[in-house]
Amino acid sequence: MTDLVPLRRALISVSDKTGLIDFAKALDARGVELLSTGGTAKALRDAGLAVKDVSEITGFPEMMDGRVKTLHPKVHGGLLALRDNPEHVAAMDAHGIGAIDLLVVNLYPFEATVAKGAAYDDCIENIDIGGPAMIRAAAKNHGFVSVVVDVEDYDALLAELAANDGATGLGFRQKLAQTAYARTGAYDAAVSNWMAGAIGETTPRYRSFSGKLAQTLRYGENPHQQAAFYTDGTNRPGVATAVQHQGKELSYNNINDTDAAFELVAEFDPAESAACAIIKHANPCGVAKGATLVEAYKAAFDCDRTSAFGGIIALNQPLDADTAREISGIFTEVVIAPGASDEAKEIFAAKKNLRLLTTEGLPNVLEGGQTVRQVAGGLLVQNKDAGFVGMDDLKVVTKKAPTPEQMRDLLFAWKVAKHVKSNAIVYVKDNATVGVGAGQMSRVDSALIAAKKAERMAEALGLPQPLTIGSAVASDAFFPFPDGLLEAAAAGATCVIQPGGSMRDNEVIAAADEAGLAMVFTGMRHFRH
Repeated sequence: MTDLVPLRRALISVSDKTGLIDFAKALDARGVELLSTGGTAKALRDAGLAVKDVSEITGFPEMMDGRVKTLHPKVHGGLLALRDNPEHVAAMDAHGIGAIDLLVVNLYPFEATVAKGAAYDDCIENIDIGGPAMIRAAAKNHGFVSVVVDVEDYDALLAELAANDGATGLGFRQKLAQTAYARTGAYDAAVSNWMAGAIGETTPRYRSFSGKLAQTLRYGENPHQQAAFYTDGTNRPGVATAVQHQGKELSYNNINDTDAAFELVAEFDPAESAACAIIKHANPCGVAKGATLVEAYKAAFDCDRTSAFGGIIALNQPLDADTAREISGIFTEVVIAPGASDEAKEIFAAKKNLRLLTTEGLPNVLEGGQTVRQVAGGLLVQNKDAGFVGMDDLKVVTKKAPTPEQMRDLLFAWKVAKHVKSNAIVYVKDNATVGVGAGQMSRVDSALIAAKKAERMAEALGLPQPLTIGSAVASDAFFPFPDGLLEAAAAGATCVIQPGGSMRDNEVIAAADEAGLAMVFTGMRHFRH
């Protein structure tokens, strides 16, 4: 392979014409011959640049609605020919094939077409064929050809040419080639995954996942781990699509926790009430609803003030000044909300280390999607947990039925339990968590830990008794034995929501009746590992 290759001839065919004219003018100023197609050629000519149509090179017009225009030996030969191979050079001479030193292609906007909900046939028409074929050809021949697939690389290429008197170095071309293959891989993944969904194929034989680099992170969960953040192009409101208004860059753990917080708070309809979720290490340490955001925040904070320190706060309504003042009272890593008032932003501006993110919307928790987890030698893929339980889905299994107020708190607790690491136990009173037990190997231990936290919080707040007294309790999965339920009763819970389905359900129901508890079954569990 040759290191420095002079750039004399470029083929440019782009859908996204951002920065195109300035980039092409810079190439033209270096004496680079410009080849192009369709709308790109017109845009360049309109800007006063000399352009040769690919159809002049191939001797064939664009046809079949533009489906066939670059699939020709005079294009692919110009991209693939090895310039140091005498046989290749002879073939070029014999067939009048000119070398192409630079290919600039960004693909038909397939992902954007799908994202806007276009019809099946429209999506099919936006699958690029010639573009990926040319990109792969140029990338394969990176020993001689530079390939640019992203507007973000225009300036880098021009800088490379300036540094090498109009030539590109091998290392630079290798980097461009890697980006090119990643782009076509991501493009094909988007097409295959869309088509799987369109035809109802839930477990396709081959599965591809892709993302675009959004941020190189300082490190991962720990300083010795390298990490980066990639977006998947789905535009789901959340940390990946948010605008950051202040504060240093988000860390790996910040991103993970902020996502957990926002997905949880989205469970609560902002049109019905304000809601706040406080997350620490991907688990909620306080969740509450209120007539106002500041009321919801205070109630969430009072569930576990110790854990809330240095936590992530998610709101289901735009941040207002009163809530911003209240949050400013303790150290908080991130606040994420659908929006923020100017006054709230000014208040937070004094907290230099606090990151404020706004999203202009909430994620739809009932919407589909997938979660992916890597294991040794493979990937675990599943649908997102969009399970929903309403009042009509609940089955009263005890002699005592919950009151309307208890039913309200049971459903609240159930929504929170969905977002707590298993084994999960959540105590709720008056639309606010008062104890959360997460991630224990025993459901009994989760019940005990949550109750103990409530006791400590009552002491800190100067309350006469823990707020678990008279609370509702949720268990993310069934109680395999009565012991866990009895621990919740000992903590003061008066009603229980759980999936049911244990071999010992009858024993558990009998224990609930003996303890004077009201209990409902959901028929659905919410494991979260």
